[in-house]
Amino acid sequence: MSKKKPLSQGQLRRMRDNQSKRLKRSHTQDTTNELQDNLLGPEQAGVVISRFGQHADIETQDGATARCNIRRAVTSLVTGDKVIVRLATEQHSSSGIGGIVIAVHPRTSSLTRPDLYDGVKIIASNIDQILIVSSVLPSFTTQIIDRYLVACEDTDIPAVIILNKTDLLTDENRPEIEAALARYRAIGYPVYLISSHTGEGVDDIKDLLKDKVSVFAGQSGVGKSSLINALMPDAELIVGDVSGNSGLGQHTTTTAKLLHFQSGGDLIDSPGVREFALWHLPAPRVGWCFVEFRDFIGTCKFRDCKHGDDPGCALQEALAAGKITQDRFDNYHKIIASLDEQRHARHFRNADE
Repeated sequence: MSKKKPLSQGQLRRMRDNQSKRLKRSHTQDTTNELQDNLLGPEQAGVVISRFGQHADIETQDGATARCNIRRAVTSLVTGDKVIVRLATEQHSSSGIGGIVIAVHPRTSSLTRPDLYDGVKIIASNIDQILIVSSVLPSFTTQIIDRYLVACEDTDIPAVIILNKTDLLTDENRPEIEAALARYRAIGYPVYLISSHTGEGVDDIKDLLKDKVSVFAGQSGVGKSSLINALMPDAELIVGDVSGNSGLGQHTTTTAKLLHFQSGGDLIDSPGVREFALWHLPAPRVGWCFVEFRDFIGTCKFRDCKHGDDPGCALQEALAAGKITQDRFDNYHKIIASLDEQRHARHFRNADE
């Protein structure tokens, strides 16, 4: 049986438009089931705990949580948003609608991820720090760490690097991993070594999370959910195993959730991704997001320098002088190459209408 031809970008857009129209018709038909103004309580502050399609779980200042409809004027809502809600009065709560999100406060920060079809998507908001989780297994790689670091620098959200599963360090893999982590420390990134299995370093992470809104990010299988369970046993997150065949992790988290620590601070558990796409960033911005490159960016002999074999390249000179490392320099070029590939693929998808 021959394979079906993939849907073109134009076909996909028409499908989304038709779905949007159906949702609007359904919304209009269901307005009689919505709570009227006299069935709602006063406005109050809340925070988005999680988003589910046309609904969101909102936690109010008294600790109560309600699943709320989202007013049409609210065009974007993600976990971590500070909102204003009106909850259903107690005598009418049996309708199944817990309230309505009226408005969203301006965000202090936004973590975004580009999508080939839908443009840049916001994953979570009002974040104080991003904890980039790597691990000994699946195979430790600085390429993934550097992609996340570029995303952190681009959004101006402080990054912390965590190596999980330190109980799996051996005489063979320890020197390479410790050398890589030392390179990150040298350019100013905090690095923590932990094991959610043995408990090593977990208390240090608890202190790091106090009174802050944090996001855990990292390749699937690095143990984010296991770590969160160790930090917050009552979270009861699903833990996925690493595939024995591929060595890659299995995705376990499907929607972002905001969780609270008893000692203070919040954690947004975001869906795992294998690779953080960065195709929306121009090459000069990617270079700027490598913090140790900043003293040299813009000082090359030629303005259009690609930082390869170009004569008078300031980055090549800095590399030769030991001011930047070969590993980070190579990862920079790998990211730039991947951007070209992703933009090329997106161009042809958009052209196929």
